[in-house]
Amino acid sequence: MSKPTVGDFIVERLHEWGIRRIYGYPGDGINGVLGALNRAKGKIQFIQVRHEEMAAFMASAHAKFTGELGVCIATSGPGAAHLITGLYDARLDHMPVLGITGQQARAALGGHYQQEVDLVSMFKDVAASFVQQAIVPAQVRHIVDRAVRIAVGEHAVTVMVLPNDLQDLPYEPPARKHGTVHSGVGYRKPKVVPYDDDLRRAAEVLNAGKKVALLVGAGAMHATDEVIAIADKLGAGAAKALLGKAVLPDDLPWVTGSIGLLGTEPSWKLMTECDTLLMIGSGFPYSEFLPKEGHARGVQIDIKADMLSLRYPMEVNLVGDSAETLRALLPLLESKEDHSWREDIEGWMKDWWKKLEARALAKADNGVNPQRTVWELSSRIPANAIVTSDSGSVANWYARDLKVQRGMLCSLSGGLASMGAAVPYAIAAKFAYPQRPVIALVGDGAMQMNNMAELITVAKYWKEWVNPCWICMVLNNADLNQVTWEQRVMEGDPKFEASQDIPSVPYHRFAEMIGLRGIYVDNPERLGAAWEDALHSDRPVLIEVKADPEIPPLPPHITLQQAKAFASTLMAGDPEQGHMVRDTARQVLSAVLPGQKSKDK
Repeated sequence: MSKPTVGDFIVERLHEWGIRRIYGYPGDGINGVLGALNRAKGKIQFIQVRHEEMAAFMASAHAKFTGELGVCIATSGPGAAHLITGLYDARLDHMPVLGITGQQARAALGGHYQQEVDLVSMFKDVAASFVQQAIVPAQVRHIVDRAVRIAVGEHAVTVMVLPNDLQDLPYEPPARKHGTVHSGVGYRKPKVVPYDDDLRRAAEVLNAGKKVALLVGAGAMHATDEVIAIADKLGAGAAKALLGKAVLPDDLPWVTGSIGLLGTEPSWKLMTECDTLLMIGSGFPYSEFLPKEGHARGVQIDIKADMLSLRYPMEVNLVGDSAETLRALLPLLESKEDHSWREDIEGWMKDWWKKLEARALAKADNGVNPQRTVWELSSRIPANAIVTSDSGSVANWYARDLKVQRGMLCSLSGGLASMGAAVPYAIAAKFAYPQRPVIALVGDGAMQMNNMAELITVAKYWKEWVNPCWICMVLNNADLNQVTWEQRVMEGDPKFEASQDIPSVPYHRFAEMIGLRGIYVDNPERLGAAWEDALHSDRPVLIEVKADPEIPPLPPHITLQQAKAFASTLMAGDPEQGHMVRDTARQVLSAVLPGQKSKDK
C-alpha cells in the first residue's frame, strides 16, 4: 500500500476536525487535494460550483446557518483570486471560513511562472488572522490545525496555500527535534461571561431607564429566549439589524423590525425616543439611526471587544456570549411597572403593519408592485423555511415585509452588502438543511451578474435533496433599482440610463431549459398562487416577477436634504418623470413637507 500523500493527510485531518463538505472548483493547482477527496470516498462531500466566488459565498453561508466552519477550495492564480469577494463577505460578518488554494510548484516560485501570484500577500487582509503557504510535508499538520482553530476560535477567515507539487509528496509527520511544531486537533467554544460588578453596573443603567430600546444582531442568534425575557422585564421594544432578522419573531407586538436605511418607521421612533439602549451582538454600521449622542444611556454586549462602543458611546461595555451574559444579567433587572412605553411601541407597530399592507397592495402602473411579492410570501411561508436575500432594492422588501416566524433562518451579505450572494447562500442552506424549504429573493442585476449560472448548480444537485422545495424569486424591472433611487434621493440626479438600464431576460425560461420549473408573473393577483405552486412543486422553481421599477424603496425617515435632492431630480428631468410626479414624489415629499399626506398613510 502506497504511503498517504500530503493531499490525503489534509483531507483526513479536515475530517478529524469535523469538516463534511467543501465548496469549490477544480484546477491543476489543487489537483492533489481533489484526488485525495476522491480517494476518501465521500468522507468529505465536494460541491462543484460554477465560479470560485460562489464557493466562498457558500462557505460563508454555511457558517452563518450552521455555526460550523465553512470551507472553500480553488486552484492557483485566477481561481484563488476569485475567492476574495466571498471571503470578504465572511470576514466582514465575522464568520469562520477556511479557504484552501493551490499554488505553482515550489521550484517555479519567483520565476514569473504561469498563474504565479503572491497569494500570501493577496490574502493578507481578508485572512489577517492566519494565512500561510506550506513548503514541506512536515509543516502541513500545524498549518491545517492552526487554520481551523483560529477560524473557529476567532470567528475569522483563514487561508492555506498549497504548492501543487507539495500536494503529491508522501506525507511526513514533524520530526522530534528543534525547529518543528507538533500540533493537535480539538476546539470547544468557551463560556465567556463578564465579571459580576460589570453586570451590576449594566443592570443599574437598564433599571434606571424608563424607555428602553434593544438592538439585536447576528450575535444574538442563539439567545432568542434570553432576549425575550430581558425585553419583557424591561418593558422594552426591540429593533433588529439585518443580520439579526431571525433573532426575534415578528409576531411579537413589541418587535419593531429592521433598522437603518432598509428599516421601519417604528424602529426609527424607537431609537429617537428611547432613553436607554441595550445593543446585543450587533455591528450595525449607521450611527445616524441610533439615538443622538448623549440622549440615551447605553449598554452593549459583544463577544468581540473591538466591536464595543464603536457605533454609540456606551456607558457599560460587556465582553461575553450573548445568551450567557443575558442569563447572568436577568436576575439583576427590575420589572418595569409602567407599561406605557411598551404600549406606545405596540401601537406604532399596529399602524406600521397596516401601512405596509397598503403600500404592498397599492397598484403599480408599470408591472407588479415589487413590495407585494414578499408581502404575499409572508402569509404562506412555512415556519421552518430558510430565506436569503440579495443586495439591492429587493433587500428593502425582505427587510420590511418578510414576517419572520420562530424557527426560521434568514440572512444576506451584511457588512460587505455584495450583490450576487442570495443564490449561493440558498444553495449552501439547502445542503446544510436538505429537508427545509429554502427561498432566495433576488434582483435582476444580481441575477445577471452571477446568480443565473448557479442555477445550473441547483439543477446538478437537487435530486439529492430530501425535500426539493428550493425557490428563487427574481424581480425583473430591467433596472439597477437601488442605485437608481440612491442617485435620485441622495445625489439629486436623474436616472442615468446608460449605467442603470439592463437587458430584460426571460429568467423563468432559462430555469425551464435546465430542468427546473419556471413561473412568470405579470399580474399581482397571481402572486399568491405562484408562491403556493412553488412551495408545493416537485422540483426547484424560479418565479420571475415583472416588477415596476418606480416603486420607491423609501428609507424610514426622509431628511429635508434628501427631499430637496429628490426635488432637484424632478427639476433636472428624469426619464420616468411622469410616473414619479404622479406617485413617487407624493410619497417622498409628503414625508417632510407640512400639510401633505402620502397616499399610504
